[in-house]
Amino acid sequence: MRFFINHFYILLTVTFAVASQVIIKWQMQYYSFENYSTILEKFYFASKLLINPYILLSIFLTLLSGLSWMIAMTKFDISYAYPYTSLGFVLILVCSYYFFGETLSIYKIIGVSCIVLGILILSRDL
Repeated sequence: MRFFINHFYILLTVTFAVASQVIIKWQMQYYSFENYSTILEKFYFASKLLINPYILLSIFLTLLSGLSWMIAMTKFDISYAYPYTSLGFVLILVCSYYFFGETLSIYKIIGVSCIVLGILILSRDL
C-alpha cells in the first residue's frame, strides 16, 4: 500500500503540471502577443495575463506540482522518480488531441510509446 501512496506523489506532480500547461494553452488562444510593439504595451499585456483567474490557477497548479515533487523526493531516489515526469509528454499529447484538436500522427504515437516503454524499463530498478 505504501508503494502506491508514494507513487501517488509522482502522479500528482505530473497531473498538476499537465493541467497547468493545458490551462495556459487554452487561455493563450484568446491573446496575441504580436499586437503589442513597445515594452510598455508588452508589460501591460503581461500584467493583464497575471490578473486572469485561469492563469492564476495555472500558476497555483504549478506550485502544487512543485510541492508534490518535493514530497516525492523524500520517498524515492531522483534517478528512479524523474523518468516518471516524462508521462507529462504522454498526457499533453492526449490532452492536445482531445481539447485542442491537434493532430495525432503515427510519429507522435511511436514517440510516446517509446517514452512509456522507457518508463517501464526504468521502473524495474526499484
